[in-house]
Amino acid sequence: MKAILNHLFENKTFTREQSRDILTRIAQGEFNNSQMAAFMTAYCMRSITVDELEGFRDAMLDLCLQAELGTHDLIDLCGTGGDGKDTFNISTLASFVVAGAGYKVAKHGNYGVSSGCGSSNVMEFLGYKFTNDTDHLKKSVEEANICFLHAPLFHPAMKTVAPIRRELGVKTFFNMLGPMVNPAKPKNQMAGVFSLELARVYAYLYQKSDVKYTILHALDGYDEVSLTGDFKTFSSEGEKINTIEGLGFERLNPEEITGGSTVKDSADIFMNVLSNKATSAQSNVVLCNAALAIKTIKPENSFGDCFYEAEESLVSGKALQSFHTLISSN
Repeated sequence: MKAILNHLFENKTFTREQSRDILTRIAQGEFNNSQMAAFMTAYCMRSITVDELEGFRDAMLDLCLQAELGTHDLIDLCGTGGDGKDTFNISTLASFVVAGAGYKVAKHGNYGVSSGCGSSNVMEFLGYKFTNDTDHLKKSVEEANICFLHAPLFHPAMKTVAPIRRELGVKTFFNMLGPMVNPAKPKNQMAGVFSLELARVYAYLYQKSDVKYTILHALDGYDEVSLTGDFKTFSSEGEKINTIEGLGFERLNPEEITGGSTVKDSADIFMNVLSNKATSAQSNVVLCNAALAIKTIKPENSFGDCFYEAEESLVSGKALQSFHTLISSN
């Protein structure tokens, strides 16, 4: 690790293969905690390259427990986190809305590291028991249109570095990897990222894949459609700046979409949204993200049509039913 750290400290970069090898060695427990903390900190201080991110992704997918769910016609809605905005669990809620609309969702999630309450925190609090049993997950997709993949159960590398990430408490390159290493390998992906620079790196990598994708970054810093400002998307249709007014909404104040101060508070917001008891700001943010996910699957449809599908899922109670079916299948 000394040679690796010196290489980084000299502002040198790694090739795709070198990056793949380094992360494989991290996952196998070859380095001590101080060395791994130093390695992660170095990437907090400089930009990651396309080759490095691709190599880290390759290693994570090589090492992960595969989740063969019987269909690749899945979508994941996953953000990198690390935007420092502390919103409620928007992408997880949007996932249930998409499932309620009839699409198959493989939601990849984890405990919050740089935020107070990640998707795994809220799902666990609400009674979901994490599993990596493929048959169980497949059954969830068939019955609820959604399954939840708790990252540490599938990624040995994440298990190795989890205590260090918690102690650091800031975003690391593992945030950047989260959306790219879903063990179900969905053929549709909506990924929110915390910086425009990272969005471009993501777009470059996804262009080389056979995945239908939408990469998004809100220009005021969010890793999701926040309705607090305009946002940029990258997809097979190219780059696009989407304005709030152009979508037919008024701009929100950031306070309107903040999360709870405890996991219980976050869970209360979560259930209020699914039960149609949330504020219009909270509901609209979830619906916009769900609509963009549906549009990722069906790019030929207008955003308005996709929003209507999402709204029908939420208002009719289908999104809530999808949630209850998933929880009861434990």
